[in-house]
Amino acid sequence: MSMPIRRELVLAAILAVAGTASAQGLADPTRPPAALAQPGSAAAAGGPVLQSVMLSPGRKVAMISGQMVPLGGRYGSARLVRLTDSEAELKDGSETIVLSLYPQVEKRAAGKAQRGVTGAETGKKNK
Repeated sequence: MSMPIRRELVLAAILAVAGTASAQGLADPTRPPAALAQPGSAAAAGGPVLQSVMLSPGRKVAMISGQMVPLGGRYGSARLVRLTDSEAELKDGSETIVLSLYPQVEKRAAGKAQRGVTGAETGKKNK
């Protein structure tokens, strides 16, 4: 190799290393949501956390705080008695614990919509 080509390669390598050293730090995409770390939440208090639900015709399983619990199975001293696509209900004696997959989301009934009428058509009509 000739001398000018080596200088260009060394310069390119130095620039590549310097460019990565000044890169900004990125947020960890695998970090749990901040709501789970808030004081008063089940995760912060050390209570059970519903992480996922797997429903199929032959199998109904909840992942609760890292433990696979089949419907009717036990999580600690509690039994998994009900499982939906977003909730798991544990029964421990007379105590019932309902775990939500999305604890920050509140479901509400939608208002009645008029069929076939768009927002622009609800105003006064000019003839």
